[in-house]
Amino acid sequence: MSQVPITVKGAKALQDELFQLKSIDRPKVIDDIATAREHGDLKENAEYHAAREQQGFIEGRIKDIEGKLGNATIIDVTTVNANGKVVFGATVDVADEETGDEMTYQIVGEDEADIKKNMISVGSPIARALIGKEEGDVAEVKTPGGLRSLEIVEIRYI
Repeated sequence: MSQVPITVKGAKALQDELFQLKSIDRPKVIDDIATAREHGDLKENAEYHAAREQQGFIEGRIKDIEGKLGNATIIDVTTVNANGKVVFGATVDVADEETGDEMTYQIVGEDEADIKKNMISVGSPIARALIGKEEGDVAEVKTPGGLRSLEIVEIRYI
């Protein structure tokens, strides 16, 4: 599998979740299974089946996170010499030339993307249009609603 970029903050969030799952959630569900077994017949034991289902979810998520971290290339945007260009991890203020609306986006890895937090995937059309541009440049973005022109107002590496 190829390497996938992730920000320092995104990697930390995955590592924290992995720690939570391995050190707190996994032992708790093992205890829940043991307690449920003590209640007798496993065929009709809803607590047992719920705990086993939860265990499957936890183990699957642990495997998923370990895979993501194993294939991740952690990029610290504060140490990248971007020469004033939009790069992975940068926070970009843009203005829609048609409407004048201003937006702020941070370009992140696919697993970190959250449009509600203005974090867009490096593979998204907006991010692809912004990468490599400088302040004052205009990025043309093809959207389902038509072509949008976004002027880059400011680039921050935080």
